[in-house]
Amino acid sequence: MTTYTIDQLARFIDHTNLKPYATKADIRLLCMEAKDYHFKMVAINQVQSELCSEVLAGTDINVGAAISFPLGQTSIEAKIAETQDAIKNGATEIDYVVNITEVKEQNWDYLTDEMKKIVAICRADKVVSKVIFENAYLTDEEKITLCGIAKIVKPDFIKTSTGFAPTGATFEDVKLMKAHVGPEVKVKAAGGIRDAETFKQMIACGAERIGTSSGIAIIEALKKEAVDGTITI
Repeated sequence: MTTYTIDQLARFIDHTNLKPYATKADIRLLCMEAKDYHFKMVAINQVQSELCSEVLAGTDINVGAAISFPLGQTSIEAKIAETQDAIKNGATEIDYVVNITEVKEQNWDYLTDEMKKIVAICRADKVVSKVIFENAYLTDEEKITLCGIAKIVKPDFIKTSTGFAPTGATFEDVKLMKAHVGPEVKVKAAGGIRDAETFKQMIACGAERIGTSSGIAIIEALKKEAVDGTITI
């Protein structure tokens, strides 16, 4: 078990607004909330990278752009262009969705090439890379094979879900992903994480980043639960 301060727990959180109808005012508010609570990152659609980078300038809060979101059904070249544009406009983290059709076709060479190219761009620009599996549509065997690819390519994170599929993160998936990717790559849990108990359990299962739009409610609940300002998980 590990004991965390509230600030350390806040730094697990990618504060999220990926709604297609989010206004610029909504995104500015997201950034201000991230400042207030000292979240690790704001997770936004790629087109909002520049706005967030401007609002968060001078802070240690990252701008996380979602790439080929939420379906993953664009070419490698399109994902590369979207990644490069996001970074040019201030993104400091990239969360891209794998091509799920190619997973179903078991075209592992394609998926390896996709991951290598996007991770290489991120690495060259010192940007955090995250690979979204979208586990709701995958078998355990497919998840494990993707973990094997990630273990070789070494993105910074592999991620459970977009939050737009029928189901999001599960404790079982976080455990499975961590067990098969090993210490080389971290795991991000996202999708359906709305309360403090689920948040803590995801960390206990091995998640080192949590994507949620309920970060404020979670941290406020943890503050009430804390003993001497700390939580043991």
